[in-house]
Order: sequence, then structure tokens, then C-alpha cells
Amino acid sequence: MIALDDTDRQILRHLASDATTGAGELGRTLGLSQPATWRRIRRLTDAGILAGRRVDLDLEKLGFGVTVFLGVKLATKGRVSLEDFERAVSAIPEVQSVQHVLGLYDYRLRVIARDLADFERILRRRIMTLPGVGDVEANVLLSEERLPGPL
Repeated sequence: MIALDDTDRQILRHLASDATTGAGELGRTLGLSQPATWRRIRRLTDAGILAGRRVDLDLEKLGFGVTVFLGVKLATKGRVSLEDFERAVSAIPEVQSVQHVLGLYDYRLRVIARDLADFERILRRRIMTLPGVGDVEANVLLSEERLPGPL
């Protein structure tokens, strides 16, 4: 792990809010030259702290108005490998994330759907038919607040 100073943290905060900001614009904002800013970004990237850049899509405007978090408990541990379940669930395009967790459920899934009827179809035809699926608990997302994080 590399040591981060206040300028590094400012760079990370700015890039977390808008990853498309260029080194020149970011440098002007922070009072640094473009080359100095670029060198810092390169150092953070080489250290693995900046692991990539993402585009946030507005799922609702794309027609996916429902997000559901599913807790999935595997029914037949031992008979179905975790890798088999993960491979099968990852092939479902509406499943946005698969998290192997410790607790009441074995997995937490983030699923998007056009509406509740579409979600029911996905649940019945795709998720409930996966190898080893036992108990499932659904929580529909009502709203989401994104927080800036610890920086």
C-alpha cells in the first residue's frame, strides 16, 4: 500500500464523482500542473488504487424501473458447487451483481427488471431454476443514496 497525501485524496474524491475529468482540468481545480496531476493519477493507477473507470447508467431511463436485492440460500450444499451456482447466475443478464456473503443467506444478488411482472418472470424462470437454489428473500429497492466514501 502506498502512502496517500491530501492531494492524492482530493484527486480520488474528484475522480470518484466524475471519472471523465482530465488531468488538465483536475490540475487547475487543485492548483497543480497537468503533468504533476497526470503523474499522481498514474502512480495511483500503478498501485492499483484506481482500478478502472465506470459509467453510471440511468437504469430507469433505459426501461429498468425495478431493482431487487435477493438473498439466496443454497439448498444442497455439497451436491452443487458454489462455482456452478456462480457461473449459472452470472449468465443471467438481469443479475447485476453476485455477492457471496456470510450470514443467513449464501448469496446476495442485485437484479434489475422492467417492472414487477418482469421481475416475477426472471425469478420464476431463471433464478429459481438454478442449481441448488433453496430459500430466496426479495427486497425491492425504493430509493438509493450514494455516499462519497471514506476519503
